[in-house]
Amino acid sequence: MFDDRLHGRRRLTERPDYALVGILRIPEIQISPWVSLARRVVFAIALLVGATAVVYLGRSGYHDNRGGELTLLDAAYYSTVSLSTTGYGDIIPVTEQARLVNTIVITPLRVLFLIVLVGTTLQVLTERSRQVFKIQRWRNRVRNHTVVVGYGTKGRTAVDAMLGDGVQPADIVVVDTDPAVLEAAGNAGLVTVHGSATQSDVQRLAGVQHAMAVVVAANRDDTAVLVTLTAREINPKAKIVASIREAENTHLLRQSGADSVVVSSETAGRLLGIATTTPSVVDMIEDLLTPEAGFAIAEREVDSDEVGGSPRHLRDIVLGVVRGGTLVRVDEPEVDALEVGDKLLYIRRVHK
Repeated sequence: MFDDRLHGRRRLTERPDYALVGILRIPEIQISPWVSLARRVVFAIALLVGATAVVYLGRSGYHDNRGGELTLLDAAYYSTVSLSTTGYGDIIPVTEQARLVNTIVITPLRVLFLIVLVGTTLQVLTERSRQVFKIQRWRNRVRNHTVVVGYGTKGRTAVDAMLGDGVQPADIVVVDTDPAVLEAAGNAGLVTVHGSATQSDVQRLAGVQHAMAVVVAANRDDTAVLVTLTAREINPKAKIVASIREAENTHLLRQSGADSVVVSSETAGRLLGIATTTPSVVDMIEDLLTPEAGFAIAEREVDSDEVGGSPRHLRDIVLGVVRGGTLVRVDEPEVDALEVGDKLLYIRRVHK
């Protein structure tokens, strides 16, 4: 792989956090624009109230054209025209103390008030600052998450399945080169990284070195092989699941380090063939693969009272037993008696 430093560029993982804004995006809670506007109005009113209190407490140091003592209404009027920089000049500070207070209190309030009124620029700057802070905190804390490479149809469906199984959106990181799909992923509450996952520094920026699993949903088989090889080199312990179009490339994915390989074209072809004769079977398979409702295939540990018994006699419909990391069908003789540490692959009922 080429080292970006040879081309005078710093690797992504070596850049400061502020330089990653726009590349690494941490989602945030969206609020209504009316709520945002109401907060600004309340803040502006609070500034006016504060300025009015300061002027009224020091009212003896102010003079108006009528020569009378300032009332609370006069103090509020003076604060309003001062903070808005209108300044009619009918009320002015005349004593040194009043002018000092006006300089160190009223003037900063005036500046802050103007910033609130032109909050668009401030909001952009604040958003960037928040992103820098969130990027820094996320990079320090991200652990045991899932990295999804590619957010096309396969990637989105994989994410939907994980979310349906209870995975939190904050524990999923999407890597893609298309800003439009990354925008969609960000709107779904997912952390996104803009870049090609064939590059090791992009994968490191996504936290592959600390990830629990990597889902490779690339559009090309050669890309999937290179992404898998890079991910396995970065994290030898992560579970890597890859999707390819052609079955003949399965061995390449296995040799590159993939734990599971899904052949998308052949799987779709089998379903199409089955649907011509027994469409209800396809409906049931779709039901099993959809985690939101109906039935779903799940995995659980063997309970202590189930050890020694047959998986065919349990309350759950068991399809297979995972023993020592290997899946064994439920009708195989070696799993007639369950052992401690076994995992059951079973069908569970999903409620909305």
